[in-house]
Amino acid sequence: MLSVPLPFIAGLVVALILYRNLKGVEAPGSRRYLNAFLCLYALQGMIIGLRFGYDVRPLMLVQPVTAAIMPPLAYLTFRALSSAPVARPFLHALPPLLQALGVAFAPWFVDPLLLVIFLGYGLAIWQLTRREDITEAALQKTTATLRAARVTALLLAFFALTDALLSAFTLVYGNAYVPMAVTGMNIGAILIVGAYYLWPEREDVPADPPVEQGSVTTPEDEAALRRIGEALEALYAQENLSLARLARKAGMPARDVSAVINRASGLNVSQYVNNRRIAEACRLLDETERPLTAVMFDCGFATKSNFNREFRRVTGTSPSQWRAARRKV
Repeated sequence: MLSVPLPFIAGLVVALILYRNLKGVEAPGSRRYLNAFLCLYALQGMIIGLRFGYDVRPLMLVQPVTAAIMPPLAYLTFRALSSAPVARPFLHALPPLLQALGVAFAPWFVDPLLLVIFLGYGLAIWQLTRREDITEAALQKTTATLRAARVTALLLAFFALTDALLSAFTLVYGNAYVPMAVTGMNIGAILIVGAYYLWPEREDVPADPPVEQGSVTTPEDEAALRRIGEALEALYAQENLSLARLARKAGMPARDVSAVINRASGLNVSQYVNNRRIAEACRLLDETERPLTAVMFDCGFATKSNFNREFRRVTGTSPSQWRAARRKV
């Protein structure tokens, strides 16, 4: 009886977790790149499982090339959510093409090139999360998007280093223990993803510089904040509102919007937007009999947990307690 190879299971687990965390995140091209990456990741797990689990040797020529395709696809997925998408994405086909040439004409070049590809793209994805670059994701999906990007970067670095160690190991000890090492690598990947997503989640938005105590806002900042506020009036009820969309409506660069909000209000972008949403929620709770869920959607919130958390942050109480207290007055 055939057994299901562990790398195939690991590939499916990681792909499903990434898909879950990026579900609903849309930007031009991002969904296409993401679907291709997830399918290829699961396929790569199957290729590795068949290669080392059932000794399907022809796959040893395919495996390095398909592996070299994944990092560029992952990078293009998250770069499509940035304020400056890649202008010429076809250039990212060069790494797998070089890898294919290496497989055909210079096998000694395959492992070093794969190490460079994985580490380079892993670092590039991590850098996207360190700057204010992922702006096209909806504000309520920013945390999930950043977490998905970071765990992808960690996985690329993990597979780069373990593959390099595996190559060095086989030079010394041969291929006898390779299946066991591959099993360990895939267990490690599952543990990395599991540990990262089990880590307590916190509000995580593109980083804003901290506001210094006693800092003085300039007339330019105040004027810019008014422009942002006017733009927000037309957009705050949109569930998929993103920093990039708000910036386009205000006619300002996304980084400037983030910096102005931080300097002039002491809030990050997500808090600033949610303050306006909560103000509208309070009005609806006071003046209408609409159910809490309807109020939540009317104000642009997608989940009850986020609505309740932000409502309590702003007002110090829950939506139901707010309405009950107003009715007693």
